[in-house]
Amino acid sequence: MDQTDIALLNRLQTDARITNVALAESAHLSPAPCLRRVRDLETSGVIRGYVTLLDPEAVGLDISMFIQVSLEKQVGSALRVFEETIDSYPEVMECYLMTGDSDYLLRVVAPDLKALQSFIVDRLARIPHVSNIRSSMTLKQVKYKTALPIELA
Repeated sequence: MDQTDIALLNRLQTDARITNVALAESAHLSPAPCLRRVRDLETSGVIRGYVTLLDPEAVGLDISMFIQVSLEKQVGSALRVFEETIDSYPEVMECYLMTGDSDYLLRVVAPDLKALQSFIVDRLARIPHVSNIRSSMTLKQVKYKTALPIELA
């Protein structure tokens, strides 16, 4: 990637709905080469897709929680079962395999505490090989961003 690609990606990360003409202008390109570069970035997998970011509270998802999950053993079959199950839960926004005190860190959203309790007790705790669950509710989102600092790479 060169500086032009970085400029295109930075602009697209802040406004994915920008027209090709405006994007080209912002990167000092003509529209055809700009479109070709964007298509190349899509084809190579640098651009994975385009999304619309929603305000969770505006759509009724007022609770956000981080949940640490430990498994009985960190063996391949237990990891696979856990990851496949978690992938099917729509309230799990993010899931990371971790080092340290827990095996996984989840970010979960829910409309209220009752729904969150139901998720933890009726679904998460019943996944085979789960041995410990620790949760922390967020009080306020201090920083949230989706744009990667690609100039650091």
